[in-house]
Order: sequence, then C-alpha cells, then structure tokens
Amino acid sequence: MIVPIEDIHEFVIELEKNGELKRVKTEVDSNLEIAEILRREMYSNGSAILFENVKNYDMPVLGNAFGSMKRLEIGLEMTDFTEIGQRIVDMTKLDIPSGFLNKIKKLPELSKMTDSFPKLENNGPVTEITSSSASFDNIPILKSWPNDAGRFITLGLVATKHPETGIRNLGVYRIQIVDSTHALMHWQKHKRGAHHGDIAKEKGEKIEAAIIIGCEPATIFSSIAPVPEGLDKYLFAGITRKRGIKTVKCKTIDLEVPANAEIVFEGYVDPCDIRDEGPFGDHTGYYTPIEPYPTFTLTGIMRRKNPIYVTTVVGKPVLEDAYIGRVIERSFLPLIQMFHSEVVDFSMPSAGWFQGFAIISIKKRYPGQAKKVMMGLWGMGQLALTKIFVVVDEDINVHDFNDVIWAITTRVDAARDTIIINNTPTDTLDPASPLVNLGSKLGIDATQKTRDEGFMREIQQQVKVDDETKKLVDSKWSSYGL
Repeated sequence: MIVPIEDIHEFVIELEKNGELKRVKTEVDSNLEIAEILRREMYSNGSAILFENVKNYDMPVLGNAFGSMKRLEIGLEMTDFTEIGQRIVDMTKLDIPSGFLNKIKKLPELSKMTDSFPKLENNGPVTEITSSSASFDNIPILKSWPNDAGRFITLGLVATKHPETGIRNLGVYRIQIVDSTHALMHWQKHKRGAHHGDIAKEKGEKIEAAIIIGCEPATIFSSIAPVPEGLDKYLFAGITRKRGIKTVKCKTIDLEVPANAEIVFEGYVDPCDIRDEGPFGDHTGYYTPIEPYPTFTLTGIMRRKNPIYVTTVVGKPVLEDAYIGRVIERSFLPLIQMFHSEVVDFSMPSAGWFQGFAIISIKKRYPGQAKKVMMGLWGMGQLALTKIFVVVDEDINVHDFNDVIWAITTRVDAARDTIIINNTPTDTLDPASPLVNLGSKLGIDATQKTRDEGFMREIQQQVKVDDETKKLVDSKWSSYGL
C-alpha cells in the first residue's frame, strides 16, 4: 500500500526529488518582492519555490507548490483526478431515488468509508508550540500588489463548523491583516463559511474559526473543492487520499484542525464587527474594491518548531490557482454525470477564472436537451455562479478551444440558440456584473439542431477523409520523409 504524503515537509521532499522545486537563498522581502518572483515563475510555467531567507523573519516561504499538473499529481498521488468524484459516486449508488443529499447524510453509516474518516489525536506536529499570546507579526504574510490594502493570507484554510449540525467545513478565503491580533475574513455570501457565520449571527453569537497554514496536499485541495452540501470536508480529504487525516483539538476554541499543519491561528469571527476590506489584486485580473467584511480576532496559535509558511499569489490568469481549478473540474465530472447522464465532458477554461465560463459536451437525444443541461447545472452548488455556459455535441473536444469556436460558429444561430437570464446570483468578484452578487447568465446551445427544433434545412455533411485514403497514407507515412 502506498503511504500518502503526510505534510508539507514530505511534499517539499517529493517535489525536489522530481525536479519540481527551486530553493532561493538570496534575501527576499515579503512586501511585494516574493509575489513578483512567484508571478514570473508561474507565468513561465516554472517551479515551486522555497524562499529560505525572508527579510525580518526566521521562517521559509513556499509558493507555487501546486502550479502544475505534475505537482498536483505528485501531491494527490494520482494521474486521473476523476477518481476522486467517482469514489463519492460509488459510495452513493444505493437508493438513488431517495436523493443525493439524503445519501450524503448517511455516508457515516457506510462501512466502506471507515478508512477515510478523520482520526482525533492527543497531539501532533502542529502542537509543538502553543501560545495564547499570539500575533500575526511574526509570520511572513505577503503583500502581493502595490495597491493592496496590506498583507493578506492567501492560502489559509479556514475551519468552521455548522452551528446546528456540527458538520465541519474548510474554505479558502483571503484574509487581510489589520493589526497583531485582528484580520478581515473575506468570505463571500455564497460560501459555506459565510453561511455558518450568518447562522451564528442569527443566534446573536460569534463563530469560532481557525486559519490553517500548510497541510498535506489532499486537505489543501479539499478546502478549495466545492463539495456537496452536508459532506464534512475532513471526510472528503480522507476520501481524496484514501486514508483519514489526523486531527487535534485547538487550545482556545472548540474546533479540530489537521494535526500535521504548519501553523494554526485560533480565534473567532464577530459578525457584528464589520470593517472595510480591500482593495486586493484578485484572480479576475482586477483589484476588487473596498467592501465590508467581518473581523477575525486571534485568541491563540499552534505551530511546529520549524514551520513553512505556504502561500500563493493571484492575478490575471493563468497562475497557480488555474491548475487547482483543473483538478476540481476533473474530479467533479463524475458527480455532474451522476445528475446529468447525458454529459460526456466538462471544461472550465483557466482564462475564465473558475466561475466565468464553462463548456459542456452532451450525447444529445431530444430537442431542447442542451438548455435542460444548462438549467440543471445552474442549479448545482457553486456552478450557480458561472455566468456563461456553452453546450456542444459529443463530437466536440471541450478542451480544444478551436474545436469549440468551430461548433459555435457552425451550429449556432444567435437569435435561436442563445438565452439570457437576468437577475441571477453572480460571483462576488465578477467585475462586470451591474450589481455586486447579482447579474445575468448567458447560455449558448452549440449543438447541431434537428427538425424537431425547427431546423428545416438539410444538415450539411462534414468533410472527413475516407478510410481507404487514411489507411494508405498511414501505411506510407514513414516513406514520405516528413
């Protein structure tokens, strides 16, 4: 049995062993310099970088650790990421008519998942140093862009639990440092952490939260992945890596966190303490404007004796986050197919910053089926925020933009095959929506139309080489000297 990677230190060793890591020993500044180095390396498809000499800090900084498909394959220890979604589908095949959410709630009853459950430990590497007099000041948190409002934690895994069900969540939200013990929690209203905060607010309570820096790759991936509602993120991490993660109790709050983390900031988010957050140069390629967000108050810290500060930088695509998005796209294809069996493949191009644009190929059997798929996907979790869907036939490669454009230009009539839906939820970061969180959707049906759909013309024949000529040229190819 392959032993999964247990922490960032093991991941660094594996990256270096595979030629995927560079070490920078020159002194570098966490104020703008590190971010610019990382962006240049990311845009040139470069390596992960471990900065070993950070000005004013005694802690190394790791960046671009997940900035290639190879590094994600190393970290998640697989090459076919659809395996992740297929494991969930396999565990929920029983009683399909009863509904997916009901099955998800019963997942803990399925004995086959025993190995994937988190395991609570008395201590772990992250408990080597603990303190209730904690501060953000000793951590090399980056400022990434010149007009950013300050230093931001960009790859912090924010742990909360549902105030009523106790189901645990991990989410990655940017966190603006205000002072030594306060930060601003940029969890957008569509995110699960914000939902937990809203429930606590209705009860007149603050919500406990932990900001986790550096875990083994499966837990980091799980914190970003938009898993089905009701599925505990720690369990999802175990499903991803085929072995449950180890957890420990925080010291000042009632939350469990990964035992193999590098650093854990403990505290609470006060929904009544609202302050201006931003601007911040984000993955849309624009600075998001100043907006009100709740305040996180630091109450304690746990950390390793020699931690690595793990970070990322975002900006106009394609940067590190695009590769994580690709894994999410692949891993959730089986879940999409579970609800929409006609779906053949699915792509969210990197330039569309996750939520902007998606292409779906289907095996079309009846008129209007492309629009049916669009409507269904707009009702599925975070896909509700995707503003443009293009649906194509199964003969189109959704990962080849030339093929997709060909389908759009040869199978779409603008008046007949486009739909616009007004006043729908949009990504908070969308710089084009007329209102924050509210805008419109565009659907393009780029499938071949039939008489049942009012297409009364003869469908033109595609130009294709005949088999005899293809075989002839194949057999003689080496003789052509080409």
